[in-house]
Amino acid sequence: MKPQMDSQFEGLKFQLSELPHEYGKNVHLLSDPYLLSLLARLCSPDTHQPVINELVQSIYTSLLNTVVAHEFPIQVSSRDTRMKAHHPEAVYQGPIIDSKTPVVSVNLARAGTFPSHLCYTALNYFMNPETVRQDHISIARQTDSDSQVTGSEVTGHKIGGPIDGAIVLFPDPMGATGSTLVKAIDLFKKRGQASKFIALHCIVTPEYLAAVKKHHPDLIVYAVRLDRGLSPGDVLKTKLGSRWAEEKGLNSHQYIVPGGGGFGEVMNNAYV
Repeated sequence: MKPQMDSQFEGLKFQLSELPHEYGKNVHLLSDPYLLSLLARLCSPDTHQPVINELVQSIYTSLLNTVVAHEFPIQVSSRDTRMKAHHPEAVYQGPIIDSKTPVVSVNLARAGTFPSHLCYTALNYFMNPETVRQDHISIARQTDSDSQVTGSEVTGHKIGGPIDGAIVLFPDPMGATGSTLVKAIDLFKKRGQASKFIALHCIVTPEYLAAVKKHHPDLIVYAVRLDRGLSPGDVLKTKLGSRWAEEKGLNSHQYIVPGGGGFGEVMNNAYV
C-alpha cells in the first residue's frame, strides 16, 4: 500500500488561546492558566534562585512553543518511521515547521540574556542550525534626575549578519515603557528587511503597547499577562484596551504594578 497523507493534517492550523482586547491585531495576550500560575509564583517575594530561573525556563519553553506554532511557516513532509521495516506504509506525511526559515534570537542584556539563550537552544533542535543565530545587545534604561525613563542607551552589540527574510525574536521578560524594544528594533531595521519581528514577554503594560505601536506597528507581541494595576477601579472593569488612554501599569519610577520587580535584578541577584 502506497503511503498517503491522512486528511486530519489537511489545512492544519494552530488554534491560539488569547484574551479579547482592543490593542490591535499584532498583540496576543495569552489565555493560559498554567502560564499565569507559573508567573504568579515567579513574581512572588517568597520565590528565590534557583527556582526563579527554573520558572523562567518553563514559561519561555511554553511561550516559544506557542509563537513557533502560530507564527512560523510550515511545510508538508514525508518521513519514514521506525515501523517502516515492518510496514511499507509506515511513513509520516504531514505538516512540520519549515526548518529552512532563518531565525534570530536577540539577547537584550541583562533580563533577556537567559530567555534568549533558552529560545536559541530550543530552536536548534528543530530548525536548521545553520540558519539560526543569537545576537547580543547591551542596552539599558536612561533616566533623568527624577528617575523618569527618558529612553534607552545601547552601549555595545554583536549582530552576526543580515536579517533579510528572517524571523527576529526578542525574548524580554518585561515590557514596561517600550524604550528598549523601540531602540533595539531601530538597530535591526538598519540591517535589512526581516519577515517578522516578534517580542516574547512575561508581562506587558498598556504604556508599553502604546509605545511600540507608535514606533514599530509591525512588531508582533506575545505576553503571558498584561498589568494595568494602577488604573482607576472603573477602568479595571472594562475590556482590555477599550479605555487605553486611562489604563496605567507603571508607577512613578516606571516599574510595573502588580508586576514582579526588576527581572534583570531578580534573575541575576544583582541589584544595580
